[in-house]
Amino acid sequence: MTKKEKPMCPIIGANGNIFNILGMASRTLKENDMADEAQEMYSRVTFSGSYEEALGIITEYITPCSEEELEESLSQQF
Repeated sequence: MTKKEKPMCPIIGANGNIFNILGMASRTLKENDMADEAQEMYSRVTFSGSYEEALGIITEYITPCSEEELEESLSQQF
């Protein structure tokens, strides 16, 4: 993975289904012009052996946060 800054993704408090989290993280990466990283993450997660391993891989690509933390971060940028 390249050394781009990890975007914030509001997975804290979200539905904990790994496919839901994977979809949220993938969408966040794509919205931040990181489509290659999204594809790499997806591939790695689908070959992982456990929920914990999959979650660990996802958090290599995004910074987990809550919806409130994301909104606060976005409001501070403007």
